[in-house]
Amino acid sequence: MGGGEGNLVGVLVPTVNAGETSAPAAGTEVVVVKTEEEEVDKDILCPICMQIIKDAFLTACGHSFCYMCIVTHLQNKSDCPCCSHYLTTNHLYPNFLLNKLLMKKSARQMAKSATPVEQLRQAIQQGCEVSVKELDSLLSLLMDKKRKMEQEEAETNLQILLEFLQCLKKQKVEELNEIQNDLQYIKEDINAVEKRRIELHRTRGRYSAKMRTLVDDSSAMTVRPPLRDKGSGAIVSSPVNLQEQGRAGTSQTRNTDTRAPRNSQIVQRKDDNHGGSDSQDLNQPGKSLARKRRVHAQFNELQDCYLQKRRYWARQSQKQGERVANIKNREGYSAGLEDFQSVLSTFTRYRHSDIFHSANIVSSIEFDRDDELFATAGVSRRIKVFEFSSVVNKPADAQCPVVEMSTRSKLSCLSWNNYTKNHLASSDYEGIVTVWDVTTRQSVMEYEEHEKRAWSVDFCRTEPSMLVSGSDDCKVKVWCTKQEASVLTIDMKANICSVKYNPGSSAHIAVGSADHHVHYYDLRNISQPLYIFSGHRKAVSYVKFLSNYELASASTDSTLRLWDVNENVPLRTFKGHTNEKNFVGLTVNSEYLACGSETNEVFVYHKAISKPAARYRFVSDDQNDPDGDMGSFFISAVCWKRDSPTIVTANSQGTIKALVLAA
Repeated sequence: MGGGEGNLVGVLVPTVNAGETSAPAAGTEVVVVKTEEEEVDKDILCPICMQIIKDAFLTACGHSFCYMCIVTHLQNKSDCPCCSHYLTTNHLYPNFLLNKLLMKKSARQMAKSATPVEQLRQAIQQGCEVSVKELDSLLSLLMDKKRKMEQEEAETNLQILLEFLQCLKKQKVEELNEIQNDLQYIKEDINAVEKRRIELHRTRGRYSAKMRTLVDDSSAMTVRPPLRDKGSGAIVSSPVNLQEQGRAGTSQTRNTDTRAPRNSQIVQRKDDNHGGSDSQDLNQPGKSLARKRRVHAQFNELQDCYLQKRRYWARQSQKQGERVANIKNREGYSAGLEDFQSVLSTFTRYRHSDIFHSANIVSSIEFDRDDELFATAGVSRRIKVFEFSSVVNKPADAQCPVVEMSTRSKLSCLSWNNYTKNHLASSDYEGIVTVWDVTTRQSVMEYEEHEKRAWSVDFCRTEPSMLVSGSDDCKVKVWCTKQEASVLTIDMKANICSVKYNPGSSAHIAVGSADHHVHYYDLRNISQPLYIFSGHRKAVSYVKFLSNYELASASTDSTLRLWDVNENVPLRTFKGHTNEKNFVGLTVNSEYLACGSETNEVFVYHKAISKPAARYRFVSDDQNDPDGDMGSFFISAVCWKRDSPTIVTANSQGTIKALVLAA
């Protein structure tokens, strides 16, 4: 990680690590024939970088160094690194003789390592004298060799094709057998479930009849005795009794008259109870419908789960014999179906939990160099560091950061150091760029030269002591963690929204600006951009590198664009998401681009296709409204977990999710 000496900028301070000093020894050709040659190899090493000298310059005191190494050294000290003699850039002179010797040595090494074909080509190109007869013989030999190779290649291709077809046939036969087995499992389980439903229906009918009988018997036993007049001992009838008798038109006994209204009251209470139950049952279809929606939304995953469990238990049954194969549970289900039913019930009963929820907008999410930790920051004025493997396996309400650091202002951007694992840089709304040690939870360096809000910060991958930032003050500043003041300042004409180092160079940066352009700079000459990429119609909010030569940019014109920074040409424009006013995030890997949308969705594009390859919509946190209108929310940050299909993303509601891009 400490490499990149070949890209050192004259004004940047290099970091010489133990790993770097040992690297040249591994890459230098070791000569064991003569001790004198070993001494010569040591003499042509630069005393600063300990590699073979490139562009040799001689000092007044007689020592030779790489030009970039000695110039960088003299920016900090005015002495010779070897003898401490007073030295300035005026005392440096080109060492033409040493450069010539080094070029010859390099040519000899290349000649030694050249293949026979390369040696033959070089010999012919250098004018080696060959007769026509010798050339004819050589051409005949080459043609015979070519025909033989073509025949062997054709035979190999046919053999490969035949093996492929045979393998494909075998695979399809296995798939067919597996599908037939799966269909048999499904038929058996459908029969078992239908049989169980019939049993439950009959049981419920018997239970209802029994309850009605119990209610009738209970009402008959709890009828109060008729009220009698104290004086005459006659039965006192209620108006209801008289009306019932009148309607009946028959004479009834006093016991019958007194029992009738009581029965009517009991039936009414029973109806009232059923009425309450029916009102509760009205909510059941809604809950059932929501559970069904969740099943259909994750149907493929549930299908895989069912088949996996069914096949597993079928294999177990075959191993343990027919006795185990025929064992059913009390519902008549096989072991595989019973296992899956418990998963399905749990899955549809409870929501999938998010990683966690915050009440504040998250502006930036970044993984560390090993993808073990990720940090979040935003308007809460706090940097929170989480362990990824831990948070994805815990419920959302149980998430706690492993590190939490408070800041003075709202945060806009984070960047992990690719060399020092515990170093994290942040930029905030006051224009302060801070380097944090997450182990001690303390700031290592604070840079306060920006005059307005700093939108972006990025550590250099090839020179870990360097970082760059961009601000609303229209300035790009390059910093070194070994000094307090900025190393370079690029004064531009518009607000800076995003800055990013080229991952393969410490001398090149990309700048996204409010002037609708992407500016690509060589830090060795900042008088003007190396290239200016034009095409966006609004401010460029993000720039990210897919590789050393592929640069992606996002804009509030609702497009992403891909550029070739080597050839200075546009490659592709991506459309599908909505982004007109907010920072919605941009993240990339070697093949894909992912960004947020103001429709509260995450969009994923393949770099070779202009339309979205996948999209995911955040759902409402309201338990009663899983498909509620989320138009007021937008995606605020996205970040790929390197070398995996996982994206960690957050929306303006503060919800953070881990999404997996299925193949």
